[in-house]
Amino acid sequence: MENFNSKLQSKEMDYFFNAILQLENMEECYRFFEDVATINEIKSLAQRLQVAKMLKYKRTYNEIAEVTGASTATISRVNRALNYGTDGYNIVLERLKEK
Repeated sequence: MENFNSKLQSKEMDYFFNAILQLENMEECYRFFEDVATINEIKSLAQRLQVAKMLKYKRTYNEIAEVTGASTATISRVNRALNYGTDGYNIVLERLKEK
């Protein structure tokens, strides 16, 4: 994978992402994210990943909205990231598919 320069990159973000990479199992993920973010923030992130997965499987906006509860604005934003973003969703979805 080529070098990627993020607009977010900073020492603080590197530290945060390194912290996430230290998590070893599902329970540790729940523990960390429940401490570091609000329940609504975590649910929003999870919802976006579900939207991305459904978009990859060519589901319609109406179907995605009905199943996930996401707004069409959120679905559109995720779709834009899938098609024109930094490939983050695609990397994760491919790895999850392999498991």
